[in-house]
Amino acid sequence: MKRYEMVKRHDDFNLIIGKNNKIKSHYFILFSMEKDEVKPHFGIAVGKKIGNAVIRNKMKRRVRNIIDSNKLLFKKYHNYIIMVKKESVGLPYDLLENDLVSLLRKDH
Repeated sequence: MKRYEMVKRHDDFNLIIGKNNKIKSHYFILFSMEKDEVKPHFGIAVGKKIGNAVIRNKMKRRVRNIIDSNKLLFKKYHNYIIMVKKESVGLPYDLLENDLVSLLRKDH
């Protein structure tokens, strides 16, 4: 995921989460909001309850990799925030990818 594809500002995170358009799965919560630009933008939220900085960064790297390999599943003209749940820590990559992909299919 490139830097220009990311949602960075705190206000943007709050705006997308505040729209209350969310879908939950076992390991993730997906928030989405329509926008004017064609390409989707992504934000990843990993709370401190998940673990220390090493674990949080590992989870963010995994989610970014899943996003990169499944970009065609995301709708155009949308911004997304992917919130990682505590249950996802320590799980194999393929299980996380299957869960996030099934969550994206629910969004359509």
